[in-house]
Amino acid sequence: MHIVWLRRDLRVEDNTALHHAITGGEPVVAVYIATPVTWQQHHLAPIQADLIYRRLFELQADLAKLNIPLLYQQVETFTDSVYWLVKLAADLNASKILLNKEYEWNERCRDQLLTQQAKCEVVSFDDKCLLAPGKVLNQQGDYFKIFTPFKRACLAQLQQTREIAKLQSAKPLGRSDNLPFQFNDSAVFSYSRQSSDDYCVSTKAIRQKLRAFCAESVDGYQTSRDIPSIDGTSGLSPYLAIGALSVRQCLARLQYGQGFPLELGRETWLSELIWRDFYQHLLHFEPKLSKGTNFVAWTQKVTWQNNLELLMAWQQGRTGYPIVDAAMRQLNSTGWMHNRLRMIVASFLTKDLHIHWHEGEKYFMQTLIDGDYAANNGGWQWCASTGCDGQPYFRIFNPTTQGEKFDANGEFVRRWIPELAQVPNKYLHQPWRWENVNTLSYPKPIVDHKTERALTLRFFQDAKDCL
Repeated sequence: MHIVWLRRDLRVEDNTALHHAITGGEPVVAVYIATPVTWQQHHLAPIQADLIYRRLFELQADLAKLNIPLLYQQVETFTDSVYWLVKLAADLNASKILLNKEYEWNERCRDQLLTQQAKCEVVSFDDKCLLAPGKVLNQQGDYFKIFTPFKRACLAQLQQTREIAKLQSAKPLGRSDNLPFQFNDSAVFSYSRQSSDDYCVSTKAIRQKLRAFCAESVDGYQTSRDIPSIDGTSGLSPYLAIGALSVRQCLARLQYGQGFPLELGRETWLSELIWRDFYQHLLHFEPKLSKGTNFVAWTQKVTWQNNLELLMAWQQGRTGYPIVDAAMRQLNSTGWMHNRLRMIVASFLTKDLHIHWHEGEKYFMQTLIDGDYAANNGGWQWCASTGCDGQPYFRIFNPTTQGEKFDANGEFVRRWIPELAQVPNKYLHQPWRWENVNTLSYPKPIVDHKTERALTLRFFQDAKDCL
């Protein structure tokens, strides 16, 4: 018997470990283990936990069509999950445990412990990226530290259209009714959940969402992706985050009926997918990134003020800067935030409020339905100018001009900040200048951007001078 341990790869299509388990000719069981204590330590968002829980029911049905039962158990920690799985493998007389690699440090330690403790063979696969870490290296045989040459190297290997392997059914168990721990609606899943009902979870619906985006929207992605008031992004990030969809499935659909070079909108979306891989590769090669360390060493000396009152104002969407507040209210209400807005609010927290990027990174993971450690860490370090190929520290977003540029008519701001509904467009992104500002129930700016920008430049220059 082969056991497939599913984690953030909650799909049957294009699942490398599952494919190898099935083609091995043995009966197959799939296992999912909830670890609420570790999840809490990792700041898993309740809305993402709910998405995972709902997805498990769909996954169970998909696996059943392949003669594969889904076994489920809740323990407390990653370590507990290993010892439970080792015992299960022994009880089932399994010959192999197959899994897809995760590159975060705690996850790697967990899988190393499994390899040490299991009495059967443990086989792991690179499944998360278009190209596995170690397959995209520079001329010196080292990993890339700049995105653009990494992207070029990836594209050089991705020119050939890849087909997604056809699914096969596993050899029937013959005794599946007697298996313990089978997943059902009475399974204990005690982690806090927030409704994710606005997001589909069936494989058919997710596949259709990908097809619709590539058929109807992706060609305009280059321009529409930066406008938060329109539905210009793919909306697929939650499914990539939990592995209900693979990045290879995205590329296959993106290439459907086309060859390289891709048209501009398609190339731009592929570039975003490659950014996702770039951060996964960095995690693989730089374990320090899983431990809260800045990628750029000298930025460890940057001064952060970490004012709790300012942090709470940012979290609650009451900074007095409309585009920042609208974005944070969208996040708190829906569990999702537009990508352009993620950059704006991250820049504001780190460069205008001088709060350590750790705080923003943690809050995003606690609230985002598409929270992904590598992408979140990479994005925050990019905005904070502490990361690999990050934003230069002297380039600081002005929240007012960002709002005027990307929400010129104020449609997004008015949607999320109804107290500004009557403010004329001319003053919408700086309502403190409107003559009737005292009639508003909206806060004044908590900081002055020009003043804080100068302070950020000083903090970074002082840190650099310590070299």
